[in-house]
Amino acid sequence: MTFQPRCLATGIGSFPHPKAEDAVHLILTAIPDAPVWPQLPATGINEQMEAQYSEGLPRVVFDREKQRMYIDTSGDTSLDLATFYENFLADNVDHFQITPAFSKGFYAMEAALKAAGGHRAMVKLQTTGPLTFGLTIVDENKRAIYYNPEFIDAVVKGLVMKCRWQIRRFRPLAKNLICFVDEPILSAFGSSTYMGVSRDDVVAKLKEVIEAIQAEGALAGVHCCGNTEWSILIDAGADIISFDAFDFAHTVALYPEPMRRHLEAGKVLAWGVVPTNSAKLQSQTPASLLAKFNEGVTNLAKAAKIDRALVVQQAMVTPSCGTGSLPVADSERAFDFLARISRGLREQLDAAA
Repeated sequence: MTFQPRCLATGIGSFPHPKAEDAVHLILTAIPDAPVWPQLPATGINEQMEAQYSEGLPRVVFDREKQRMYIDTSGDTSLDLATFYENFLADNVDHFQITPAFSKGFYAMEAALKAAGGHRAMVKLQTTGPLTFGLTIVDENKRAIYYNPEFIDAVVKGLVMKCRWQIRRFRPLAKNLICFVDEPILSAFGSSTYMGVSRDDVVAKLKEVIEAIQAEGALAGVHCCGNTEWSILIDAGADIISFDAFDFAHTVALYPEPMRRHLEAGKVLAWGVVPTNSAKLQSQTPASLLAKFNEGVTNLAKAAKIDRALVVQQAMVTPSCGTGSLPVADSERAFDFLARISRGLREQLDAAA
C-alpha cells in the first residue's frame, strides 16, 4: 500500500477518561482523519496494557486482590496449549476477540463510526507488542514468560490473532487501516536487565506480528516511547516507526542509512512531538512544538542525505506516548495542540504544492 500521510495526525492508544464516549468524542473532534480506538487504563486492570490483550491466551490467571495477571505454566499444560493452537491454526479470530469487558473504548469507537456511516479514510488500531508482553508478564514463579519457549510462542501468535480480529472488525468502516504494535520495553533493549534478549529474536518476534498485519491489508506500525535501536524496527519490516520526537528526535538521525532506506521505500515516521508529561506540556505551545518538529526533520534530512520534503511528506504527527496517565484536561490539551500542529503543517504543504 502506498501511503503518503503528509503530517496526518493520529493518537497512541491510552486515554485517561473514565467514560469511553468522552474519549471517543475527543478523538473524533481532534483527529477525525485517522481516529484511534481508546484504551482506558483508569477503568481497571482489564484495560491495562497487557491484560487487555490476554483473552484467548492459555493459562492466564487474574489475581484481582493484588491487581495483577500472570500465566500458570505448572503441571500438564498440553491440553490448554493444544486448544490454543487448534484455534490459531483454524484462523478462529473470534476465539481471540477483545470483549467489551476488556475494552469499552473499542466498542464505543466502533459504534460511533457506524453511526456516522463508516467509510473513514483511515482508522488506527493497536496491540501490545510481543516483547513488552513477554518481558512484563510472568509465570507462577515470577519469571518473565518470554523465557518459556512454549508460552512465548503462544503469546506471539495470540497477539497476531488480536491484530487479525481488530482489522477484520474495522475493515467495513475504513478504507485504510493502521495497526500499531506498542513496544515501550524496547527502550531498555541492550541494558543489563535484558542481556538474554538477542537482536535476532526481537526482530523475528516483531516480524511475525508485522507480517500478519500486512497480510490482512493493513499498515503495520511499531511504537516505542523511549530511545531504542531504531534499525531493529526497520529490519522487522515496519511500515511506520512511531517515536517520542519531543525528547528523542535526535536519535533517529543516528541511523542515517536505515532511515534513508525506510523513507525512500515510501515508509513513514510518526513524530510524537506533543509531550505526554504534564509539566512539559504546560511549558509548550503549538508554535514551539512545530519548531521542534522542524528542527528534528532538518537534522534527519541532513544526516541521512535525503530531501527534507520527503521527510515531511512521509511524516505523521502524534503525542509522544499515550495520554492515559495524564489528567483529562491535559490529555485534551495535548490533542488540541496536535490538531493545530497537523493542520498548520498540512496547510504549508498545500501552499507549497
